[in-house]
Amino acid sequence: MAKLILTHEVTGLGAAGDIVEVKNGYARNYLLPRGFALAWSKGGEKQVESIKAARTAREHASVEAAQAQAAALSAAPVRLEVKAGASGRLFGTVKAEDVAKAVEAAGLGSIDKRKVELPAHIKSTGKYQANVRLHDDVSAVIDLNVVASR
Repeated sequence: MAKLILTHEVTGLGAAGDIVEVKNGYARNYLLPRGFALAWSKGGEKQVESIKAARTAREHASVEAAQAQAAALSAAPVRLEVKAGASGRLFGTVKAEDVAKAVEAAGLGSIDKRKVELPAHIKSTGKYQANVRLHDDVSAVIDLNVVASR
């Protein structure tokens, strides 16, 4: 088992600043190459406080504020205009960053692109759903309407 310090939130594992133990292959092949974690050391233990401080600065101040934004996000669909061919197939895919920018453009507040979870690659126009983790206890489902730009 490998002992790691998470630098990003990993679904099902933990949040930034958490110290976790995972199997060696998962650490070596997934977490470390993608920069989601650092190898644990006594010196690295000092970094945990700065990582946690940065995480709390990005999070909502309270659960109530996160629940209010979750209600607003769930109530209104978000329109996403992307370049697409005549058959409706996109030139590329919709990324979490695109969803975060569309939410902000729709006037529904600002969300962190790292908190957006897309269920699958979005490669064609249509209606989709994305999950957003606003707080440790609060998440929202966003209805996405992907349309071709003119």
